[in-house]
Amino acid sequence: MTANGSTQTSQFGVIPEKFQWIYRGVSEVFPHQAGSQDPHQNLTQRLLQSDRPLRIKLGIDPTGAEIHLGHSIPVRKLRAFQDAGHTAVLIIGDFTARIGDPEGKSEVRKQLSEADIKANAETYLDQVRPILDFDTPGRLEVRYNSQWLSQLDLGKILELLATMTVGQMLAKEGFAQRYGQETPIYLHEFMYPLMQGYDSVAVQADIELGGTDQKFNIAVGRDLQRHFGLRPQFGMLLPLLLGTDGVQKMSKSLGNYVGLQEDVLPMYSKLEKVPDHLIEQYFELLTDLSLTNLPESPRDRQKALALEITGQFHGVELAQQAQQDALTLTQGQTQNAENVPEFSLGDVAFPAKIFYIVGASGLCSSSSEARRQIHGGAVKLEGDRVDDPNLTFESAEPLVGKVLQMGKKKFVRLVK
Repeated sequence: MTANGSTQTSQFGVIPEKFQWIYRGVSEVFPHQAGSQDPHQNLTQRLLQSDRPLRIKLGIDPTGAEIHLGHSIPVRKLRAFQDAGHTAVLIIGDFTARIGDPEGKSEVRKQLSEADIKANAETYLDQVRPILDFDTPGRLEVRYNSQWLSQLDLGKILELLATMTVGQMLAKEGFAQRYGQETPIYLHEFMYPLMQGYDSVAVQADIELGGTDQKFNIAVGRDLQRHFGLRPQFGMLLPLLLGTDGVQKMSKSLGNYVGLQEDVLPMYSKLEKVPDHLIEQYFELLTDLSLTNLPESPRDRQKALALEITGQFHGVELAQQAQQDALTLTQGQTQNAENVPEFSLGDVAFPAKIFYIVGASGLCSSSSEARRQIHGGAVKLEGDRVDDPNLTFESAEPLVGKVLQMGKKKFVRLVK
């Protein structure tokens, strides 16, 4: 964006200063007609012309117990709307979690028990509390979609199903892929976009937030609001955060994530090693810092990023202590790892699991021993303990230059 007095000009048109934080890091707004004065087609005009706080919807399905930084991006945007005077409507999808969003999944999700969903929902609220304003009256509604979805009778369900064709549903990316591969698609999965869309009807959302993979579901919400005589919501899409490996989307299953409730030192240490090409995106999506005043040195940027984000969740003093502790550990490892032998990743066939790399590197006598050492907590990669022997790397790039360690005295540096 380029500054223009008290406004900024972007792909979304001229943005008044008071709305600039709302648009920061946004990938897409729909519908969108830059320069239009129509509040139905231009979100800025909707914000300017509204005579009441808008209702900003974000749905979170409690399908797991832990939220990572990638999940926090739309939550942070929800806070930006709160700070601008609007009402955040955080929907805990305790009903939709029974199905789970099929987007991007190559097979049907395992259905969770009600007890699991309830326990996960409680941890989710604890984890977003440092981000959202829970205290200012009128700024936050926490809703559970079982309140309305569990009350739908067969007649209402048939009405929802009648708003969409099978062809439209199969246009959804995940469904299209599975259908083409002849992987089973179960009828209850077709209900997920309709139920998420009906959430927008139930809470009368003006804007719905989501990742770029949520456009289909948010568009369904617009269609259902129109069907039930409501003003259709705007969709605001946000980028999917790449993980700390710099290659794939942040994911617990890939081990490239930073959890919101991680201990202070592991959180700082992971963020301090974010690849150079991701640093500016992390600053843009995960902090409120100006992008024009970042440190020039990539290493200083990494440290500033780690300090800022860790401070958000643990406080400035603990974050600063973690920075000092990380420096002490790094200095100790550098002294111990001087003149370490190198292991060429060119000898490894990728994709490869970490236990195989440990075994092939010579740190262990075999892959089976490498598995045992990993389970015992003896293996570290660049100072971070490796917990999952099946952690998979698609290519050598995320590993090049890093030190692989077993115990206190065995090191190899990974090279091409």
